Amino acid sequence: MFVFLFTLLLPVFCLIMAQLQQAGGPEEKEKTTALKDLLSRIDLDELMKKDEPPLEFPDTLEGFEYVFNEMGQLRHIKTGEPFVFNYREDLHRWNQKRYEALGEIITKHVYELLEKECHLQKVYLPVDANEDEPKSFIFMSKDAMTNSDKLLVLIHGTGVVRAGQWARRLIINEDLDSGTQIPYIKRAIKEGYAVIVLNPNENYIELEKDKVPEQQPSPDSSDEPAEKRERRERNPKDTKKRRDFYEKYRNPQKEKETLQVYIRENGSPEEHALYVWDNLISKAPAENVFFVAHSYGGLTFVELMIHREADVKNKVTAVALTDSVHNLWHQEASKTLENGCVRIAVIGCRAVNHWTHR
Repeated sequence: MFVFLFTLLLPVFCLIMAQLQQAGGPEEKEKTTALKDLLSRIDLDELMKKDEPPLEFPDTLEGFEYVFNEMGQLRHIKTGEPFVFNYREDLHRWNQKRYEALGEIITKHVYELLEKECHLQKVYLPVDANEDEPKSFIFMSKDAMTNSDKLLVLIHGTGVVRAGQWARRLIINEDLDSGTQIPYIKRAIKEGYAVIVLNPNENYIELEKDKVPEQQPSPDSSDEPAEKRERRERNPKDTKKRRDFYEKYRNPQKEKETLQVYIRENGSPEEHALYVWDNLISKAPAENVFFVAHSYGGLTFVELMIHREADVKNKVTAVALTDSVHNLWHQEASKTLENGCVRIAVIGCRAVNHWTHR
């Protein structure tokens, strides 16, 4: 009702303002100023909130009355129809929040599929984390640290996607095969590859401000190399604006004021990839390591190359970049990196530069 009235009154306000401005007298200017002040006090977002139902949504697919059918398509339990975004007419914000709530359930569903169908194991990061500190996680096949032949590493892009996903929109509107990494994982395992699935967007936990514990210094902070310390301090700040842009839509139930507590040495996609490389991939016995990196994952891989150039060239056999957004000049890659020693298949790539096999 509030939005409807505002929509009707706004053209009237604009017309009155235009007439007053044309009149031009001191009294009219004073009225114009007062009217502008009135309009500035109208918060459309707040009006929309008053006119919409509570942002309370189910926490299961069944609660939403949706299920994935045998073809991996999301369908309504009763009608068999695909997901409908405009569930309530003229309530875009509410519909968007509903979509995001469903997306969070989809993320948990994909995690379950990685463990149950792909038989991957969840590995928590940092690997030496104590019980109380924030943690992230990745998924690995059981032979990731024993397979001496082949290892496939998957890196998704930025935004709301998490481990095992390429695009949430495709999962909801198309099917699981289109939007998840599951087909890659199943085929890789069938062909004898070990698999590691990175989770580069899981960089922090959110706590209510009144429940945030005092920050304790890292136990090895005094022995931490300056390069690592600078990267840890810089990356969360460098990527905060980009992350905030996506994350403000991620949690529809978040109404209380919260604080982001970053995960040690995993506070950004770039830092996460570097940490997994140092602590797991570089220690894996596989003679041939292959990467598939999508969108921002391509940029993340390039950052890994920049910081671990010799090691990556030594261990990585090939990299496929799908719709990558990396930029060798912007990321200040070395000349040897630009000339290229790694064979890269670029699929639908937006990248400014890429390597070719020498």
